[in-house]
Amino acid sequence: MSKASKTDWERLAKLNDQDIDTSEIPELGEDFFRNAELRVPVKRAVTIRLDADVLEWFKGQGTGYQTRINQLLRQYMQAHQS
Repeated sequence: MSKASKTDWERLAKLNDQDIDTSEIPELGEDFFRNAELRVPVKRAVTIRLDADVLEWFKGQGTGYQTRINQLLRQYMQAHQS
């Protein structure tokens, strides 16, 4: 990300669940869960040619590099759909 987050992540990490104000969040009842559908996008195996340094950088971030590449491509796609 090019912009630094203004969120105080350390303070949030120290909060207990009971310290979080959820009064404005409606409870999800049985109807919600009865009608809810899990939609997982279908993944397809593809071959893609990437610059070696780009691939090594993603791999250097640890396991899940393919998922991170997919997330970045999805964000790019969504940004250009509007």
